[in-house]
Amino acid sequence: MISRRNLVSALVCLPLTASVGCSKPDGAGPGPSGSSGGTAPAQAGTVSLVGAGATFPYPLYSKWISEYNKANPGVQINYQSIGSGGGIRQISAGTVDFGASDAPMTADEVQKAPTKLHHVPTTLGAVVITYNVPELGAPLKLSADAVSGVYLGTIKKWNDPKIAEGNPGAKLPDKDIAVVYRSDGSGTTAVFTDYLAKVSTEYKDKVGAGKSVKWPVGLGAKGNEGVTGQVKTTPFTIGYVELAYAKQNKLPIAQLRNKAGQFVEPTAQTITAAAAGVEVGDDLTASLTDPAGEKAYPISSFTYLLVYEDAKDKTKGQALAKFLWWALHDGQKHAAELDYAPLPDALITKTEARIRSLRSGNDKLLPGG
Repeated sequence: MISRRNLVSALVCLPLTASVGCSKPDGAGPGPSGSSGGTAPAQAGTVSLVGAGATFPYPLYSKWISEYNKANPGVQINYQSIGSGGGIRQISAGTVDFGASDAPMTADEVQKAPTKLHHVPTTLGAVVITYNVPELGAPLKLSADAVSGVYLGTIKKWNDPKIAEGNPGAKLPDKDIAVVYRSDGSGTTAVFTDYLAKVSTEYKDKVGAGKSVKWPVGLGAKGNEGVTGQVKTTPFTIGYVELAYAKQNKLPIAQLRNKAGQFVEPTAQTITAAAAGVEVGDDLTASLTDPAGEKAYPISSFTYLLVYEDAKDKTKGQALAKFLWWALHDGQKHAAELDYAPLPDALITKTEARIRSLRSGNDKLLPGG
């Protein structure tokens, strides 16, 4: 059983590879057959699936893999948490059975992929601002101007008036802010910069949005676990990470002022509220940053598994389709316990149709598909 209390705190110090029924990779790149990347050969009668990508949903995917294997011991799933950029590259190169990304593939990435790929939304999460300021007790309250100013480098001190504005009476130290950002190609960065570009014209013009940007200030760290570890061990730092990494490592989380002017903390309810009324496109993707609604958390996001429309290996394709179906239904009940939010019912219905459309040649991968 994966412990909610211990899972993410352990992950900040470890290479992130979730696998059940197979050995940990030895550091080589994953391969779709399970024969490369150091994966132990599958036992007779088993199906081995290899995936790679986003660190944002890794705690939940690790739980899913464990629970699914209990009910389906003949399916081995190995997931390497290498960042969304790496996940898109791996699935596009055909070296994994599925990829994972918090940021939808760009038009250019879709065009360059050698075969048609689909986005399968799996859960809702939040990018949060975490920090290490020993003098502070109550959670910081930050406006969009304060957050963008910190990451532009125009706000340099913890007692800057734009930070003090939302925190009357707080003991804000006269200390330099040490900014931490993601050094790898990251869906978490894509979500965070999408938000910053919406709320700050200066940020949009000077830095822009994407999985990897040239930050004007700060120190880079790899993965959500790397940023979490840096903030946890270094006083007066600030960083952006997925909610689970901050919460389960007992790091403070800032309340952010949303579009309606309300300071909101990230919870399953406020993340779900961000998705309310958002139109999801035919590709099943949508931006949830800076949404309307008094209860909406402003840096919320879907995250996606990336799968081939036409699986070359029918047996593996069927195993993956069945896992996706399980994740869409039984898997959703594990979301809240690991600080994610389940998908809205309307999106589940659309995603069911997408999973049923997956095929291998002329054969649908699910019965009745």
